[in-house]
Amino acid sequence: MKKRILVAILVVAMVASLAVVFAGCDNAPKTFNPDGVFKIGAIYINSQNDNSGYTYAHHTAIKKAMANLYLDEDRLAIVDNVPEEDDAVNAAIDTLVGQGCDLIIGISFGYINAMNNKAKEYPNVLFTHATGYMSNDTNFNNYFGRIYQARYLAGIAAGLKSLEIKNNKIGYVSAYTTAYAETASGINAFAMGAIAANPDAKVYVKKLGSWGNETMEKSLAEALIQEGCGVISQHCDSAQPQIAAQNAEVFGCGYNSDMTAQAPDAHLTATVWHWDVYYQKAILTAMGGMENFMEKMGKDYYAGLKEGLVGVSPLSKNCAAGTDKAIEAVSKLILSGEWDVFSGVKLSVDAQGKITKTNADLKDCNGNVIVEAGGKSVDDSVIKSTMNYLIEGVIGDYDIKE
Repeated sequence: MKKRILVAILVVAMVASLAVVFAGCDNAPKTFNPDGVFKIGAIYINSQNDNSGYTYAHHTAIKKAMANLYLDEDRLAIVDNVPEEDDAVNAAIDTLVGQGCDLIIGISFGYINAMNNKAKEYPNVLFTHATGYMSNDTNFNNYFGRIYQARYLAGIAAGLKSLEIKNNKIGYVSAYTTAYAETASGINAFAMGAIAANPDAKVYVKKLGSWGNETMEKSLAEALIQEGCGVISQHCDSAQPQIAAQNAEVFGCGYNSDMTAQAPDAHLTATVWHWDVYYQKAILTAMGGMENFMEKMGKDYYAGLKEGLVGVSPLSKNCAAGTDKAIEAVSKLILSGEWDVFSGVKLSVDAQGKITKTNADLKDCNGNVIVEAGGKSVDDSVIKSTMNYLIEGVIGDYDIKE
């Protein structure tokens, strides 16, 4: 209770300071006030009523951020089930602008071009876009994070489980493989975490060809299980791969939200985003006006485990003994800045949380050296935009030249 009261006091103080700064200005930006002037718009690729997955993670995070800022939910306008087609996104933006939204959030990568163009059309509205790379200097930024760090931690859970069940084959349903750095880095980080816990582990990838398709997500997971995989991970929108694991009595690691409720006897942990960390800061900053937003949030917001933007969901009863110790030990290394995933220092971690470091070349699946033994982690720019290779230990139906 004391913590909540303190948060409320701090929020009121911050908002009040913004109101004082802009009071009396003829062109003062909209700021928080009891009349509900400031309004947020959100464009979702799936339904706001989903109970797991990508849209669910964003929707619950926006609502959590608003609750923490004591903003009523009637300040939030939503257009959901919007496909990654410019005409559809344009129409959604026009709708939200027409409803008086001051800040418009677009959560899907394919919204990028429409949001970029509409930011020019509506210079008095702020636009913020997840997972993209476009921005401008005045009213449009993008936000993403070091999700690969959390992927590595989930990989540890998968690797230890594969040891326990004596099955070195781990399956992975991915939206894409090397076409996007986001998916390539995710596959690679997960595989490295799995191999850190089980040096004999192999990660078998099946490519979806879209960010979400529930029918195909389930069928690809089933195909991986039929091919002998005992743990199923994913980079796709729904819980269907975890449900497939549950039905087949194998195990899995979800994505975007904790999927234990959807697969209680299969799910180990999920790679998750704590989008509310960004949304709370972004909403409060946006209430201070456009210039304040672009200055404080930046054109390209990027954070990770240290800032609390990414992590793994609570470990379930299905995890192998010692998974918590192993993940905690590696997390400390990442948080300290002493080590990061894509370096020339290979980790081995056991169920007691003991870590062994070895200088070793980081190689792709064709044997090319990406980082020499002992070298620093690859640049952020590579992880975010140009990583187009998969590492040793990753196999499956992908095309390295796609």
